[in-house]
Amino acid sequence: MRILITAGNTQTPLDDVRVITNVFSGRTGSLIATAAHARGHSVCLLTSNPELLANHSANPAHPGGNWDVQSYRTFDDLLGLMERLITSQKFDAIIHSAAVSDFQLAGTYAPAPGTCFDTERASWQVEPAAGAHAASTPTMLDASAGKIKSGHRELWLRLVPTPKLIDFIRQPWGFKGQLVKFKLEVGLSDEELLRIAEASRTHSQADLMVANTRSGMHQYALLGPVNGQYVRLTRTELADRLLDQLEAAGEN
Repeated sequence: MRILITAGNTQTPLDDVRVITNVFSGRTGSLIATAAHARGHSVCLLTSNPELLANHSANPAHPGGNWDVQSYRTFDDLLGLMERLITSQKFDAIIHSAAVSDFQLAGTYAPAPGTCFDTERASWQVEPAAGAHAASTPTMLDASAGKIKSGHRELWLRLVPTPKLIDFIRQPWGFKGQLVKFKLEVGLSDEELLRIAEASRTHSQADLMVANTRSGMHQYALLGPVNGQYVRLTRTELADRLLDQLEAAGEN
């Protein structure tokens, strides 16, 4: 099979030197990629942390026709790579395990002189003693720069949602092979996690879902549907059991 795998986090730049990101390194996706290659599959891995591969005993020593690693940093980087590859090449399976930013920056702002934030009321106010030069209504000033100045008394970031990349894979990108989605939630029971995960899988037209919670992510994952239900796997079992399912589907 030809398999495309995404792994790692995305960075949301605040300026040319600062970013917002998440804690996920892409270790799971990298392990799945090396396991798939060891089984003889052709693998294209998109990862934000390609250096992790050096720690895997099964890491292919040299790139070749059946092993391709490409790195990305931002949401836009990953979007561009996925769109180009999925629309120009034929993959039998896509495993989308990357932890993609849910929000992107739409502006960096500082309160204008005389404008303050009332934490008790959670609202913007004009300070009574702001002076004649202050604005009559609460006002924000654009503070964006190549390197945001450190002298601001406070900064406010405007974040807007990013589109869900996995929801582009079927349409408009036209992928018709096996699709695997990953879902992580915080503070849920397994029952609640399964309900959310299955609804998410159906929404994205994915064939398989890998779901876990933040607290249990290093111990286990739920994979399904397998014979109509989700199975609980240790993290060391996940790569092989997931590839077993994809291989079985490819034989049918």
